[in-house]
Amino acid sequence: MHFRRAQRVRRRAHRWVRGHGEAASGRGVVVRRVPACPRDGWQRRVEAAGLSWHSPEGSSYWNESAFYEFSAREVETLERVTNELAEMALAAAQHIIDKELYRRMGIPDAAVALIENSWDAEPPSLYGRFDFAYDGDGPPKLLEYNADTPTSLLEAAVVQWFWLEETHASKDQFNSIHERLMAQWRELIPYLPGRHVDFCSADDEEDLMTVTYLLDTATQAGLSTASFLIDEIGWDGVSFLAPGGRTLGAVFKLYPWEWMVREEFGAHLDSPGVIWMEPAWKMLLSNKGLLPVLWKLYPNHPNLLEASWEPPAQASSWVKKPLLGREGANVTMHLPAAELVTEGDYGEEGFVYQALAPLKSFDGKYPVIGSWVIGHQTGESAAGIGIRESGIPITTNLSQFVPHLIG
Repeated sequence: MHFRRAQRVRRRAHRWVRGHGEAASGRGVVVRRVPACPRDGWQRRVEAAGLSWHSPEGSSYWNESAFYEFSAREVETLERVTNELAEMALAAAQHIIDKELYRRMGIPDAAVALIENSWDAEPPSLYGRFDFAYDGDGPPKLLEYNADTPTSLLEAAVVQWFWLEETHASKDQFNSIHERLMAQWRELIPYLPGRHVDFCSADDEEDLMTVTYLLDTATQAGLSTASFLIDEIGWDGVSFLAPGGRTLGAVFKLYPWEWMVREEFGAHLDSPGVIWMEPAWKMLLSNKGLLPVLWKLYPNHPNLLEASWEPPAQASSWVKKPLLGREGANVTMHLPAAELVTEGDYGEEGFVYQALAPLKSFDGKYPVIGSWVIGHQTGESAAGIGIRESGIPITTNLSQFVPHLIG
């Protein structure tokens, strides 16, 4: 299948370009949740755009009964903050390596050489997603950085774009993700052996959908591609092998590094010959231990929340997050009168503590903005946003994806 967005002509230039946001909007705070009427046959429409995972287990993951509206000025803010935090995160990675904070972050000793070698070699990197609390009133606040295996990508890049074209054709969206992905693949061609990339993931519908989309962007960018499940990768004592015995060269794996290093083949991941994407140094940024490191390096930064390794002594409200947690599992939100706790299987490696950034309730829903970065070009990595909302102020695997537009 082809994700057709790249074959369509963009009729509109983004009106939120730097320095033009305020003039384009003429308004102040406008982030708002707007009720909407879903398209007839929306299930068929989103499936045609590639989103098969729209109604898992009878629930609704894709939700177009509402959308979020931003001013151009607010989008400009998100773009600027995303670019700045992308640079700050790289500085934090260097600090972690220099100070050897691996054990503090729950990173096993066996992964240290893998991380440091990949950092020095500067192998290709494709993407990441910052999660922000932001309602237009005050600066965006970083909640976490999904730098290794972020999902909800197809929804942000393609599905919400087709929703916009079919429902609000005169409006625009903070969304150049699809085009930027293809451009990034083209930039990476000289680094990929034989102009080929293999794609793999676990046997999970959402992961398979994301990998299929990324494979398609690489194919459209001029690369040859193949896909298989990660448990089909072989090792012959010298090289990693694809199903059928072909030696692997460049591999995009939608599978967490902290899981990979604990697999049977984990001891061989630093063997020459394979380019892993995302690279191993992304372990430093996808770890919640990044949050107290950022706070130490940039104390009182307007887009950071105070974060520490220990429970705050004076604060009456805070959030406890597992270092290697995923999808909002095992999070504790401590409030003066109560605690909100999510279940899960994470936390063995330890936790970090972060100041509470109360999410504004929009019609009883709490949105988190996922701001996508493509590549790591200084000051130019921000590519667009996607929004997930929940009935509780913690984003989990049950949270819904809601489209957006620029008003």
